[in-house]
Amino acid sequence: MSEPSVLIVGAGFGGLAAAIELVRHGHHDIAILEKAEGLGGVWRDNTYPGAACDAPSDLYSFSFAPNPNWPKRFAEQREILAYVHDMADRFGLTERIRFGREVDTAEFDADRGLWVVRTTDGEVFEADVFVPAVGQLSRPQIPALPGAESFTGAAFHSAEWDHSVDLMGKRVAIVGTGASAIQIVPTIQPRVGHLTVFQRSAPWIVPKIERGYLPSRVRHSGAIQRGERLVWWTFYEVVSTGLEGSGPVADVLTKWSNWHRTRQVTDPVLRAKVTPDYAAGCKRGLLASNYYPALMQDNVDLVTSDIARIEPDAVVTADGNRHEVDVIVYCTGFRTHEFLAPMTIRGLGGKDLREVWSEGARAYLGITVPNFPNMFVMYGPNTNVGSGSIIYMHESQARYVRGAVDHLAAVGGYLDVRDEAEERFDTEIQKRLAHTVWTMCTSWYREANGRITANWPGRMREYGRRTRRFDPENYTHTPASPLVQSFSGPEND
Repeated sequence: MSEPSVLIVGAGFGGLAAAIELVRHGHHDIAILEKAEGLGGVWRDNTYPGAACDAPSDLYSFSFAPNPNWPKRFAEQREILAYVHDMADRFGLTERIRFGREVDTAEFDADRGLWVVRTTDGEVFEADVFVPAVGQLSRPQIPALPGAESFTGAAFHSAEWDHSVDLMGKRVAIVGTGASAIQIVPTIQPRVGHLTVFQRSAPWIVPKIERGYLPSRVRHSGAIQRGERLVWWTFYEVVSTGLEGSGPVADVLTKWSNWHRTRQVTDPVLRAKVTPDYAAGCKRGLLASNYYPALMQDNVDLVTSDIARIEPDAVVTADGNRHEVDVIVYCTGFRTHEFLAPMTIRGLGGKDLREVWSEGARAYLGITVPNFPNMFVMYGPNTNVGSGSIIYMHESQARYVRGAVDHLAAVGGYLDVRDEAEERFDTEIQKRLAHTVWTMCTSWYREANGRITANWPGRMREYGRRTRRFDPENYTHTPASPLVQSFSGPEND
């Protein structure tokens, strides 16, 4: 049989993981469509002050390509982006990326057994295998606050940081207290005139353990670097049991966070404000050793009253207070429930994926969806980790996709996951998720109807085991006309 052609959408970690796995195993008929003019995904977009990873560098990297040159245990944005560029260059992917191509529609042509993908500019690409890898954290969400359009100062999302705005001496509002906010606040606090942080719910925070990172000369020893990776792997695997409902681990995490807060926040009024009122781990747990000290500075106020409206020069809260500001930064997360949006994806019989997922996204192993043949999703539903490294999950998914492409190369035609396989998997996952801490509050992990669509309910190791080999027995195989001989589409400019 001929080698299948593969079209990947997205040049972030997920898309590159899939492409690298295919190239490493002899598949070279690959192209990547990227809507931006550069690769890197969230690490290209999130350039806000203090942007860094909250997973240790040695774990937040490909297992087959360790980086002994990480300057610190928790790498910053520019260092991770450099690593991503290095991976793309090392495995010959850069020249395979078509930049500035945003996908509008993707439709499966059953007669020819291939995907027809159209960009917003009208270009058409065809391939045997379609791999959407656009991630869960790629579309910023800004709340619809009354009067927001009347604000006369600068206002932007943390993932779309406006570096032309000079914050020196300015009155700055930070809306939200999630993962980006706790990095931004201590970074900009020393140079702004006044910082007002608007908190809807207090996050659970544990210290960021930067001390004790291996010296550079030691990290060049592969065995020692693998040892550091294994230590953190084990730590996060143990932590995940607390999210699954393990009493002792959950208790330890709660006590650790409470100790950290009590030790750093000496003001009892502020301490009460930053004490969460929900179970640890229900929302994304955060790592920071400098956030609480920043909140205690004289030029910082933490506001817990809801935002009522925005005025031309102020944020007005529900308690009637008017907070005058020059700049508003929205640290309000992403549109995580709209998987694969804004693309329109149609499968067999013209089925629209948006309608199929109208009550919440679901997929077999988080990768394949019935009636959408030869489509393999990277970072799909229920593959986010509450504890650990998403890079490991990407590698696991990429290995599974490569196994499917291997199979297609041998048998031709197209593969469609069986309804019963997807239903059985989803029933199991949702049943297990019902016993996790994530059901105890509202978060981006859950849909409005309560269904958890983001997270994997077990450990990383289990997911790796379940995706270790492609399982054709859970798919129907349809012979088709000969596979597209090579990737079909306009040449890169």
